[in-house]
Amino acid sequence: MPSTYVKACINGARTPDQHPGLPVTPGQLAAAAVSAHEAGAQAVHMHPKTPDGVDSLQPDVVGVAVEAVRHALPGLPLGVTTGYWALPDEQERYRTVEGWRVLPDFASVNWHEPGSGDLAKLLLDRGLGVEVGIFHAEAADSWAASEVAPHCMRVMIELARDGDPDIADDLLARIRAAGSPAPVLLHGLDESCWPLLQHAGLRGLQTRIGMEDTLRLPDGSTAPDNAALVSAALHLLSR
Repeated sequence: MPSTYVKACINGARTPDQHPGLPVTPGQLAAAAVSAHEAGAQAVHMHPKTPDGVDSLQPDVVGVAVEAVRHALPGLPLGVTTGYWALPDEQERYRTVEGWRVLPDFASVNWHEPGSGDLAKLLLDRGLGVEVGIFHAEAADSWAASEVAPHCMRVMIELARDGDPDIADDLLARIRAAGSPAPVLLHGLDESCWPLLQHAGLRGLQTRIGMEDTLRLPDGSTAPDNAALVSAALHLLSR
């Protein structure tokens, strides 16, 4: 088995019309988390959703999703999104996350989004790990200069469909120059997903895979579920 750390991102902001197997309900999220872990994922990142598949940061929605996964697989490292698209108001997003009663182990914060610094501090104050998402050079430099940088549990280089290894390496250099002790995770999206996963392996970085990042296996066929994506990732990384 490869030594690369692989996290499963089991649904993302996608909606069920994009794939019939996209996990939405708490029960579906729990089942997907368990199967992804059984396939080899060491942690799970999920987007709690309303019944129609729309991302939600509301305490009740987050709470039942986290509880479902925790009940199905106690001890699994579990994280959730704080994506600004789910609640596009800086102050309201802060207050809503402040109202979470059932807490995951960690949460992702995209550094370029409004209010990211204050939100990251709130999560840290509540004892949660912070995975900071870095999408571009400006965000990398801003994060590196922040007081949050030394305290993140993970730094994620998150590239779009047109992302490539050169962009990844530039961001990696900026992140490492900050001197943060946090491990770095690299991943892409759709067309860039599999090439960047392999590049993460070459660079000795953590990576992730799941329906958030791609719905297709390396051969271009539609993945039946998250477990198949995790298995394919581990196979590629073991070469």
